Amino acid sequence: MITLYGFGENFGLPEVSPYVTKAEVQLRLSGLPYVKETTGPQSSPKGQLPWMDDDGELIADSHFIRLHLERKYAIDFDEGLGVVERAQAWALERMVENHFAWTLIHMRWLTPENFAKGPAHFFDQLPPTVQEDVRRAALGQVAENVRAVGIGRHSEAEILALGTRSLAALSALLGDKPFLMGLRPTSVDAAAFGVLAGVLTPFFDGPLRDRAMTFGNLTAYVDRMMAGIYPEFAWTPLRHPAQPVAA
Repeated sequence: MITLYGFGENFGLPEVSPYVTKAEVQLRLSGLPYVKETTGPQSSPKGQLPWMDDDGELIADSHFIRLHLERKYAIDFDEGLGVVERAQAWALERMVENHFAWTLIHMRWLTPENFAKGPAHFFDQLPPTVQEDVRRAALGQVAENVRAVGIGRHSEAEILALGTRSLAALSALLGDKPFLMGLRPTSVDAAAFGVLAGVLTPFFDGPLRDRAMTFGNLTAYVDRMMAGIYPEFAWTPLRHPAQPVAA
């Protein structure tokens, strides 16, 4: 039996973490039976989520979960793609996860209003005497990480410009296709959907979400992925710019 460990549902999303979402989308695309358990990063072999237990074999990190599923179960998430297309999908996935995702983390954690109604509540179950200290330490660690990757060294306007450029690139590459690489979802869709849904959830506000909402094909893409991958989740479809606003 496969058990996937993640943060769980919150923030108007079926899963808080875009990286756990990526792994869960891969599992759902594979058709393999699995159960999901909520836990904290401290339980993981690598100190981060997601991680997976496949009949006693522990695999941490969404990328290595993918490789394990492909190796053990003879799955090819990029079936039908040629060598160049696979390289393009990998490059696009790296842009989403190693650059664009940090603008999402900045939006959630380092915008005070979003932090207060979102990540700050991760620590509500701790004893009241230590809650605030742990919350402050976690926020400081995230701020250090965001600075270490470079995003946190920029002004708010510059971070927004970087995020918007990634949105524009994703929109241009998606075009009028149903999925990023064509007619069927592939590995890169698992990654892109997780981050885009994290930006577009109406739970959080901010300029990055406002910019994302102007890309009609991206909002439609998130709606399409949510309906296809998480049909049981109560997601309110986004308003696409090409559609008239109801009076």
